[in-house]
Amino acid sequence: MINIKDSQKLRSYKTVNLLDLQPYSMNSRMHSDQQINQIINSIKEFGFTNPCLIDEKNNLIAGHGRVEAAKKLGFIDIPCIVIDKLTEAQRKTLIIADNKLALNADWDFDLLKTEFEFLTNHDFNLELTGFDSKEIDAIFSESEEKDLTDYSDSFSEKHQVVIDCIGEREQKILYDRLTKEGYACKVMSL
Repeated sequence: MINIKDSQKLRSYKTVNLLDLQPYSMNSRMHSDQQINQIINSIKEFGFTNPCLIDEKNNLIAGHGRVEAAKKLGFIDIPCIVIDKLTEAQRKTLIIADNKLALNADWDFDLLKTEFEFLTNHDFNLELTGFDSKEIDAIFSESEEKDLTDYSDSFSEKHQVVIDCIGEREQKILYDRLTKEGYACKVMSL
């Protein structure tokens, strides 16, 4: 068993001037203007709730999108967690892992729909969750589709359907949902 104190590289929490932060030039995660605007809206509604991760030299490890949003909002400084004593390989791995690990989770769409219904009943903007209107509509229409009769036994041919997604995130959500429901899916770039 690992003692949490032995495994932590976390050393301090501090506020850092945006001008002192050094973005990682090899950051492979891309942030669209749409996503930056989502982060801006989240910060406006809830505050800066997720500190950026930096090393002891103020090199940005995680939070590139949050930094861009903070700049557009006119922030001077932002909260950061300093993680020191990382090797270069550890730092590069953490940069990738921080972006990828959250994407590896699935959604329970029935529970998500219930949460969205609650938020709708309280006149809350569902797009503050990061889901866009098309994704939200799909979540609400999914439960209606479950009530339809299953006609799969009456078809002997296989058919292909191409679905045009507006971005990687929507594609991943749809892919995960369909494969979870048992559909054979493959990702294609057109």
